[in-house]
Amino acid sequence: MSPQLLAMAIAPLLGLFILGIGNGYLTTLVSLRLDAAGESQVVVGLVSSAYYIGLGLGAMMNDRLLLRIGHIRAYGSFASLVAVTVLLLGLIFEPMVWFVLRLIGGWAMVGVFLVIESWLLTSSEPKVRGRLLALYMIALYASGVIGQLLLGATQNMGKFEPFMLVGMMASLSVLPMAMIPRVTPLIDKAEPLPPWRLITITPTGVVGSLGSGVLVAAVYTLLPLYLQRNGYPVSQVGIYMAITVLGAMLLQYPVGRWSDRHDRQIVLIMIGLFCVAISALVMLVPLPWWGLAGVLFLLGGGIFSLYPVAVSHAADRAPAGALVSMSQGLLLINAIGSAASPPAISPLMAAIGDAALFGAFAVLAALLVTFFLWRRMVRPAPVPVAPFSPSTPLSSVGAELAVTEEWVQGAKEHEHMEDLSDVLPEVEVAEPLVGPPLAENDYVAYYDEDGFHEGTLEAMQDSSSEHADGHDDQKGNEEPVVDSTDAGESSKRDDA
Repeated sequence: MSPQLLAMAIAPLLGLFILGIGNGYLTTLVSLRLDAAGESQVVVGLVSSAYYIGLGLGAMMNDRLLLRIGHIRAYGSFASLVAVTVLLLGLIFEPMVWFVLRLIGGWAMVGVFLVIESWLLTSSEPKVRGRLLALYMIALYASGVIGQLLLGATQNMGKFEPFMLVGMMASLSVLPMAMIPRVTPLIDKAEPLPPWRLITITPTGVVGSLGSGVLVAAVYTLLPLYLQRNGYPVSQVGIYMAITVLGAMLLQYPVGRWSDRHDRQIVLIMIGLFCVAISALVMLVPLPWWGLAGVLFLLGGGIFSLYPVAVSHAADRAPAGALVSMSQGLLLINAIGSAASPPAISPLMAAIGDAALFGAFAVLAALLVTFFLWRRMVRPAPVPVAPFSPSTPLSSVGAELAVTEEWVQGAKEHEHMEDLSDVLPEVEVAEPLVGPPLAENDYVAYYDEDGFHEGTLEAMQDSSSEHADGHDDQKGNEEPVVDSTDAGESSKRDDA
């Protein structure tokens, strides 16, 4: 990475780091404050869901504002709005008011992410996006870990001071962006694929993204509630949450690299089974403090790995021209799952007990495993086409940032495997290879009316059986006669 590019990336990444500390701290603080005030789990879930509703709305709408006023002014506007909503949370304690403030705060927060991600995306070449994305993920998760640890450092503060601290961080994050040259990168308007098209292309990717949204939102909003109600002081709650986020940061990439070498459907099944086992362990076995810390570290790694592996699986099937819109569509599906998660799980905690949180984790993970197994039997996964890219669901441009040059190249090489022209009529795709490949294209996987085939080995076996049955009248030393129509089709296939 060139020094010039690194210099351009430092300012937005530093702004993200500062703001991310306050955001991670605030997400847990809101749940703990509502619980300490005697509010029910249902109220905590509803208020927590408002933030994710705002994230989902802003992810698909804020790009219009950014295109109008530019990056630096948009960042200042969004960060200022985040600071105002946070300070009002400290001044006014009323659950319905907090719901509205968290909704506005989520909308503004994703606007900040949009500015940073689009700046990184448009100021770099596709070949270095993978490295920029890695730096982005490090800044994001590292700030989340530090934000959780702040809970212990600020537990002796008053009721208003923690919100002042977060508001100060939101305001301070404007400085790095305000100091960079007044250059505004251009971005395109986000147009994600609608859900019905996504389901046709990649049912596994859609269900994996939806389930990931439910699980991740529950970790951020309801896990602190579970820990506090089980007698852990605020300082320990912060430590356990930091360990969970640390597991998400450290384990996501090894899991992703594992998925590069194996069938990603199998990897998703194994992640789901792992989450079931970990959740059952927490419910059934009394754990010492160090045991709980280790379990939460592993659970964070498993839950937070679902989304990037599901997106990578979806990229294995989508044509190159639809990768960006597909990623943005999966982001919308993930946001829907995140918004529905706290209101759906918190009533179970109120009715059954706090342990219902891990029961919900286990049941949902088991449902995901069941679906992935069914899809594995119905339609085997394609060979992974590109290296895994770590990702987190934030904004439409963040989804585009994850579409690296390797993804595009891999998709072009595999477009011929399936005919998606009816699903994506507006996207140019290579002509699909229907039926067994030609002899010179040995071991190229293909689809036909019977489903997925590994390659020409099956076609060669079929051809051998035909010879044995006497269906081939050609002599072994004669060249086969090629019809002109077939020759034209062969040329098209080679070009594809």
